[in-house]
Amino acid sequence: MIARPCSAALRLFLAALAPLVVTACDKPAQPIEQAMVADPDEWPSWGRTGTETHYSPLDEIDTGNVGKLKLAWHFDLEPGYTASTPLMAEGKVFLTTGHSHIRALDAVTGRQIWEYDGGTRERATSALQMSWGNKGIAYDAGHVFLVTTDGYVISLDAKTGREAWKTYDYPDAAPRNSNGAPRVFGGKVIVGFGGADISPARGFVTAYDEKTGKLAWRFYTTPGDPASPGNEKAEAIMRKTWPSGWTNPDGTRRGGGGTAWNAFSYDPELNLVYLGIGNGFPYNQARRSPGGGDNLFLSSIVAVDVNTGAYKWHYQVCPAEQWDCTATTDITLATLKIDGKDRKVLMQAPKNGFFYVIDRATGAFISAEKIAKVTWADHIDGKTGRPVENPGIRYAGKPGLFEVWPGPTGAHSWMPQAYSPLTGLVYIPVIEQGALIGDGQKGGGEITAGMGVTLIPEVELPGSHRSFLKAWNPVTQSVAWEVELPGNWPGGVMASAGGLVFQGQIDGKFVARDAQTGKALWSFKTESPIVALR
Repeated sequence: MIARPCSAALRLFLAALAPLVVTACDKPAQPIEQAMVADPDEWPSWGRTGTETHYSPLDEIDTGNVGKLKLAWHFDLEPGYTASTPLMAEGKVFLTTGHSHIRALDAVTGRQIWEYDGGTRERATSALQMSWGNKGIAYDAGHVFLVTTDGYVISLDAKTGREAWKTYDYPDAAPRNSNGAPRVFGGKVIVGFGGADISPARGFVTAYDEKTGKLAWRFYTTPGDPASPGNEKAEAIMRKTWPSGWTNPDGTRRGGGGTAWNAFSYDPELNLVYLGIGNGFPYNQARRSPGGGDNLFLSSIVAVDVNTGAYKWHYQVCPAEQWDCTATTDITLATLKIDGKDRKVLMQAPKNGFFYVIDRATGAFISAEKIAKVTWADHIDGKTGRPVENPGIRYAGKPGLFEVWPGPTGAHSWMPQAYSPLTGLVYIPVIEQGALIGDGQKGGGEITAGMGVTLIPEVELPGSHRSFLKAWNPVTQSVAWEVELPGNWPGGVMASAGGLVFQGQIDGKFVARDAQTGKALWSFKTESPIVALR
């Protein structure tokens, strides 16, 4: 990871967009949903709206004048982990740096208005709570919302930075950390956490009332006791897919995980929140679930009712996952014209190397194709929606190490993808990186004990350590254009109604490209690598 991605170029972009207004644009390639373009002058959430498109409807900066962009102001941040998404509301820029530190800046001048320290450094009880810092915050109705890396959910007055309420999210002492951005959907603050790489603890997602901080609901993503109220159906579905159970003879938990720390989207018409669920622990399914099974809801997208947290449907991208296969990358909502009909869909490019289009009302599989080198599966079956795995790819009980693509880095990690209805394309930061993995704990390269594997996550292989920006057509499931990027870790992406795609690079350049062709139209050299972006 990179230390200071929120650099001068990103500050320039925030300042340049603040005063713009919406003007007319050309006929879009795909239908534009109202939720996608709401409040054009604000960017109050990780993906701007619940559609998680990372799309700005502002079009005053376009392909014809983007070359005139100049630095408006800058604000120097302290050294440290700052892979966060700045927000824009009330004429202010809100950003979080390091571990739970928030600042409010005047969007026109860059002057600091207030700052707030979440106190993680004083409270942290483990290295996990002081590992990756916050990746984002949320804004709604005059308040800024934060989840500290050690589990406190906090509402701040956006004008003053004073606490409105504060609550604690973790129910027990299992190792966890929270570094993904919270979301505010339907009057609820939606939060998750990470930790499935080091512990079999049950994953869950929690919703709090945004006005009071009172617990609204909790949705568990792996089976166990107790079942959360209103989710008996989900519990019954999960239990069947863990046929040998999830506990050891002494009652301790043998298998679990399924943490959801990054991907949350929202459809207000369907009243559904979409949860992106992570990997299992141990990685080795033979140890996690000796009786086999799909192990739901690991590596799944799950739709729940925003008011109650009740289960509606699920789609699993990696049944019986064993490669750190997660579905925690952005879930993008859009309407696509497929076979002559408008389909309300969700789109995701998870770690496993495929790009998925799913019906977001029902969870029905529509299509999926590879966006990078994939060796664990040949294709996704069009009738069942399940992957057709390549022979011999499961390592349990076999000697030696196996080459697998993508590795645990993923073909697409947490860095945001973007969607433009003007072009109908999804812009994906893609990684080409394989790994070596095998049964047991012997040999070098294990990233933590207890996973049940020997893993070398970023091994030198032909074609590895590369990254790209790919413009993907979700209707035809094909690449429209691609650009190879410097380094092996691509920055997040945003698109605009000006026909532009903006992306930060690991070499410190902030680049604007033509959304139709990928041609670089403008760049600005910053003082540090850029990973996160609006």
